[in-house]
Amino acid sequence: MSEEFANNPTASDLGSFCGIGVGPGMPGLIPVVAWQFVQEADIILLPRAKSAKRSVARNCLPPHQIPEDRFRDFEFAMESDRTLLAEHYSRQADEIGQEICAGKKVAYLTIGDPLTYSTYIYILRALKERFPEILCRTYPGVTSYSALAAATGFALGEGKERVLISPCPDARLELRRLIEAHDVVVLLKIGERLPMVLRLLSEMEIGDQCVFGAHVGTESEILRFGTSEMNGANTSGQLSTMLIRRKPVESRQMVTATADIQDSGESELA
Repeated sequence: MSEEFANNPTASDLGSFCGIGVGPGMPGLIPVVAWQFVQEADIILLPRAKSAKRSVARNCLPPHQIPEDRFRDFEFAMESDRTLLAEHYSRQADEIGQEICAGKKVAYLTIGDPLTYSTYIYILRALKERFPEILCRTYPGVTSYSALAAATGFALGEGKERVLISPCPDARLELRRLIEAHDVVVLLKIGERLPMVLRLLSEMEIGDQCVFGAHVGTESEILRFGTSEMNGANTSGQLSTMLIRRKPVESRQMVTATADIQDSGESELA
């Protein structure tokens, strides 16, 4: 913490920090209480990758009249080196902490849910370590896989089905083991592994039981019901999600009808 904040301000002088999930694509998919905080915030941080010209999170906000000077781009790191990553987010936590110690309300927008494979996790952890006196709050958001499930009518979990949410493994054998051990697999962070995933689903003959989505809820939305017709060479796995079902969905109506017949037979025998 910098020297100018060595003498901690009283709790009444402090501002607050809030992580808010928006999107993952359709404008307005944000909890009402979270939207109220955004509208009242002094600073609205917009995470943006170095390669991106504009924050995707901003496009997910509802129509608004929030003054432009409240928005700030916030570049996040994608370093594989954990030490460099920690240093990067520590510096950013210092910047945020100083604003909050000055009495500002700071909102940090993130695509999907803030605590599900999000860079927000690193910011929140660093902020709590360096400024333990600051009030931090997180509002949940709609995940990419929830949006894809809603867009395609894919049941994420029914009855006692086992559901796994996982980044896509690099190795095909590892992915196969994950699929065989669960009823439904939610596959995230697919990227360049998409051709491998499509080949495996074809080998396992379960492609027709899966759905694929990219940029769900945006003008560039891609939805695929079944993967047998997909070409990995012509389809990008960036910002994509896949919902994989190991076995066909059972008809509960048929099971109920069979049970009724059995019950009826047992009654007659009685």
